[in-house]
Amino acid sequence: MSFYGAVRRMFDEAQGELAPPTGASPWRESELRADAERILRAAIDAVDPERRTAETVAAQGRAIPVEGRVWVVGFGRAAAAMARGAHSVLGDRVEGGVLIVPPATQAYVSPRYDIFRGGHPIPDEASVAGSRAIRQMLREAEESDVVVCLVSGGGSALLTLPPEEMPLSDVQTVTRLLVRCGVRPDEMSCVRKHLDALKGGQLAREAAPARVLALVLSDVPANPLDIVASGPAAPDPSRFVDAVAVLKRHRVYAELPLAARGWLDRGVCGEVPETPDRGDPLFLRTTSVVVGSGETAARAACEAAERMGYDAQLLSTTLTGPGRQAGSFLAETAHVLAASRAAHGRPLCVVSAGARSDVGAPNGRNQEIALAAAHGFAGLQSVLVASMATDGVDDATGTAGAIVTGGTLGRAARCGHDVAAALERGEAARVLAELDDRIESGPTGTHVGDVQILLLGTAPSVD
Repeated sequence: MSFYGAVRRMFDEAQGELAPPTGASPWRESELRADAERILRAAIDAVDPERRTAETVAAQGRAIPVEGRVWVVGFGRAAAAMARGAHSVLGDRVEGGVLIVPPATQAYVSPRYDIFRGGHPIPDEASVAGSRAIRQMLREAEESDVVVCLVSGGGSALLTLPPEEMPLSDVQTVTRLLVRCGVRPDEMSCVRKHLDALKGGQLAREAAPARVLALVLSDVPANPLDIVASGPAAPDPSRFVDAVAVLKRHRVYAELPLAARGWLDRGVCGEVPETPDRGDPLFLRTTSVVVGSGETAARAACEAAERMGYDAQLLSTTLTGPGRQAGSFLAETAHVLAASRAAHGRPLCVVSAGARSDVGAPNGRNQEIALAAAHGFAGLQSVLVASMATDGVDDATGTAGAIVTGGTLGRAARCGHDVAAALERGEAARVLAELDDRIESGPTGTHVGDVQILLLGTAPSVD
């Protein structure tokens, strides 16, 4: 289903097993779909990287003294848009910039910026080349200068600079091992920080004694600055021993290439300096500001729903975990709300935000959330769940997510699909594609995790 366009079809699900309640419009669920698209668009618009970065830079005037040069470095899915926002305020004050962006990104800012297109989620030679250019720029910065560091999701792979003793191929191998294991983002970040020369606060170390203003578009629930893009300008609470523990816990330590394992062993023994922690004085000259997050998008969705006449509530900004579990939770929430409200009360909108807890989930977490919710809708009418990756990329499926209603289960059955079996086999994306229930937004230019919308129409009922 097109995200920015009108709803492509106005099918009447009254023909299914779950007809609209007496007195309700026969188009009720189609109306809910149209509302859901408007609410999702408001959520995405609220975390526009260019606008939010421009506003933040303008508000941070004291962190950018009039004297001295301004250098801009950025990495992540939103790096180019964030750079355009920063440049719109700073203009000729920018001495130079280096950005590392994903392939196919529209990255032009101005001739003062060098653009590298690196690999994600597996770093490549372009990631390393861009990171070397960033390090060289940081080393040219003087005490009177300011480095504006633009951090966004995906930056951990794009900003990759292995220690001199370690080939890139070792880092690639370790990354693939961790992706295969389905590690959590914090675990992936912990390991990456200890196999890199810029992550884990080390970018700020390279920039010293210049001031650093880090602007963060967070794709991690609760916005932990040390985890977003592996915290290049943030104090690192983890140590080498923690990175080794992650690898051993997932039983891949013995599979590590020799150079990577040797580097980590030397770090545990104190032969390699640890990443800077909170007590390091270099952070006295570092300021970090979150310019947008999943919570920003979720609150904007609530505000849009209120303007449209819904009673809107923010359910959670940390909805993590497997897609099936999150979808079942949303369906249970719908049943509780439907059973506890007045029969003809104000329509309800419940919003959540979060991100997948496993790195490299291959089958579309948002589509799995949606189909799992539809599976739990049995007995509900005039109900909808939409789940969307805010960057428009739901894992490797080529779509952003999906919108399902109380009639989705019946339509799936009529098409010969066993939804429970499809969820068990990890085939949510295939089923939703055949039902034409996917959200196809294309890349949105932002990235703050995932957003879910639960709508209950004016007259839901429970069998």
